[in-house]
Amino acid sequence: MAAAAEHAGGETPVRNGGDLAVETLHALGARTVFGIPGQHALGLFDALSRSPLEFVSNRVENNAAFAADGYARATGEVGVLFLSTGPGALTSLAGLQEAYATGVPMLVIASQIPLSGLGARRKGMLHQLDDQKASAKNVTKAQFTVHHASGIPSAIQDAWADAVTVPQGPVWVEIPQDVLLGEVMVPPVQDALAVPYDHPPRAELVDESVRWLKDASRVAIAAGGGVRRSGRAAMESLKDVAELLQAPVVCSPGGNTAFPWEHPLSLGGWVEDRVVTDLLEDAEVLLVVGSALGEVTSNYFTLEPRGRLIQVDAEPRVLETNHPTLGVRADAGQMLAMLADALREAGVTRAQREAGWHGRAAADVVAETNARVIARLDAQDLGRERRLMADIRAAVPAGMQTYWDMTIAAYWGWNCWDAQDGEFHSAQGAGGLGYGFPAAFGGALGLAHLGRTGIDGRVLAVAGDGSAMYSIAELAAAKQHDAAVTWLIVDDGGYGILREYMEGAFGKATATELDRPDFQRLAESFGVPAETVTVEDVRGALERAFQAEGPNVVVVQTRLAMWAPSHLGEAPEV
Repeated sequence: MAAAAEHAGGETPVRNGGDLAVETLHALGARTVFGIPGQHALGLFDALSRSPLEFVSNRVENNAAFAADGYARATGEVGVLFLSTGPGALTSLAGLQEAYATGVPMLVIASQIPLSGLGARRKGMLHQLDDQKASAKNVTKAQFTVHHASGIPSAIQDAWADAVTVPQGPVWVEIPQDVLLGEVMVPPVQDALAVPYDHPPRAELVDESVRWLKDASRVAIAAGGGVRRSGRAAMESLKDVAELLQAPVVCSPGGNTAFPWEHPLSLGGWVEDRVVTDLLEDAEVLLVVGSALGEVTSNYFTLEPRGRLIQVDAEPRVLETNHPTLGVRADAGQMLAMLADALREAGVTRAQREAGWHGRAAADVVAETNARVIARLDAQDLGRERRLMADIRAAVPAGMQTYWDMTIAAYWGWNCWDAQDGEFHSAQGAGGLGYGFPAAFGGALGLAHLGRTGIDGRVLAVAGDGSAMYSIAELAAAKQHDAAVTWLIVDDGGYGILREYMEGAFGKATATELDRPDFQRLAESFGVPAETVTVEDVRGALERAFQAEGPNVVVVQTRLAMWAPSHLGEAPEV
């Protein structure tokens, strides 16, 4: 292996604990590592020089976590992050919170102070925390400390298996400085295997779900990110179940693309529209798959199902937390496949259920509901916002992956963005600012590693001017690594969504207005091409940017508004 390479002087370098770490990662299939070097982590970075792993040099640890997250979402692989002790580790936590909340598989290797200082409080030891692992507990699935070099391969292998087991998420492994630097007698790692644990649904829960579903005239489905993460087979099974039951389907923001928007049973992503919420409440059985039915998907906890509710999720802690349900802990794809087979075996057919919605076909009710959503938008002064979203969609190729920061455009995107053959990624899991550009940067590098070049490998990031300032330093990283990412910055001079909330609640906004740089000139100072355009020119600017190479920036100076929700409790016309 590369670890056996010789120094310029002809001597074989001494292998250390860092070598065991990077060798294990490579054996597990890792190709890319994100992060920033640090004093206690030097053993890791020295070992990288003898490894085929590519290191991506970020500028801020939080953005490195977002980049590893974006890489994992774009590729379906595990995102790998190297962190240094103390301040470096702590700076990453907000990024890890997003990955944890959204179920993104990541492996975090953090350095630690030397073994002699663990559990002590040595005066003057650089970067020391009382319990670094405890700091990561709220934002990672599991946390491990390795106390001897021979334990490094097993710890990383176990952590990898945990990261890819549903519910997927980041797993934290910390290795003390002296363990990373110490000479090892363990031979080079040649193979490693990390198999995810299986979570099939229990047979009696499948049977009970089928009994509820086949006896109900009106079934509706809310599809979440768990369906999407289960892959194309899960999406096909969802379509089978929906068609057998003639069930309208709405996708959560995380579930975007789980169900095709052009399907006659599709309610798109309008989970925040009361008209759609009313339809879900009217169902005799509401089937929620791969979603916690959390704040956004439940229309800010206003959803009150009048019928029975079946909730399927790989994370047992979300089951029955917001409503009484038949809770099924399972991978969404496995449950949907079993439901489709069981419904067919039970004799359920589409023809039996054509007029199940109060004597009307489900497709007619869906079409009417979608028309009412559009009519409500038509009645509001939202021409600028709707044009911007339509023009972005028109410019973006059907297969392009997009990454959205916490900005008004993303709030629109949660509901109205049809990802088509691409992927829609946003920070709605934890809702932290600064996600969009570094995640897109990581995603672009991941697609390049998959062999996608030109416009086929380009991604789009969308952010506001407030969130852009969280990640502006990563323009240097994108330039250094020649990432094919286009960054659309919607510059409205402040924290736009918070301005909207405060003006709506209090009649005025406080502390939302921001001085900011000239984003075009700032991007150009990094050597990144940029242009500033009006709302009317966004489509053309994006189309030009997508044809270019490397990173680029498009700035649109405009102030966007949110739509007004329809009235709570408005009864659906059925």
